[in-house]
Amino acid sequence: MVIGVTMVNVSPGKEKDVYMAIKEMKNVREIYHVFGEFDFVVIIEASSLSELNSTVDEIRSAEGVTRTQTVVGAEI
Repeated sequence: MVIGVTMVNVSPGKEKDVYMAIKEMKNVREIYHVFGEFDFVVIIEASSLSELNSTVDEIRSAEGVTRTQTVVGAEI
């Protein structure tokens, strides 16, 4: 199991649309609207790094997403 935490920035006014799109994506376990440098923090659980990368790519392609930053961890 691979865990990823992706921070997401979105275009102004697109927060609700992006939230709804990300919430429905496979492997997304939690999404939080936050205040500060990023607009959302997304918790991703995937079976492999490749699958996690695919989910991050899907988030990046969502209309309104302008930037992401991801940290990855693995269960030991």
